[in-house]
Amino acid sequence: MTSRAGEPFVPARAVAEAERLLAAPVPATGPTTAEGDPATGEWTATEGAGFRIVPLWESDPLTGVYAPEWNDAEDAAEGHLASLSGELDQRLGPHATVRLHVPLRRWLSGGSPVEPLFQALFRADLYGDLALWGPVGAAGPDGSDDRWLVVTVGHGDGDAPFVLAALVSDRPVLEPADDDGLF
Repeated sequence: MTSRAGEPFVPARAVAEAERLLAAPVPATGPTTAEGDPATGEWTATEGAGFRIVPLWESDPLTGVYAPEWNDAEDAAEGHLASLSGELDQRLGPHATVRLHVPLRRWLSGGSPVEPLFQALFRADLYGDLALWGPVGAAGPDGSDDRWLVVTVGHGDGDAPFVLAALVSDRPVLEPADDDGLF
């Protein structure tokens, strides 16, 4: 669960939060750490070397929910992602898609190393492909103009809620090559 549980999806708020995230500080180095609300423990942010991830919206839990209601919840989450991506496309230009199947396969198999940014996404159950803008000309607190913005939807298991999240990185977010040639 995230700190956004129970909040409705408001596109204007999500856009504003994503734009504020572009100017937010990110640590230059250090370990990846997840932050929780002091009162509830619900996830509020994750940051690591060069990035910060925050939840923007969370669906209701899907405990005891089956098709067609489960499909409706998935469609709503994907619709929120499409709405937010469309608004950001108008402001930042067209986004690129970064597919996560290669780092996810590596992470699940324990084989090849996975970048800390991808590990952080997976630990937050954010397995969906990434909508990516960048470099974006929003100056970070360190004065640099090289920022990348990502939005994605994730879902951990059948009962878990869908989560729409954004991340900012001061480094390029690249789709890893499939060196194994499996996908």
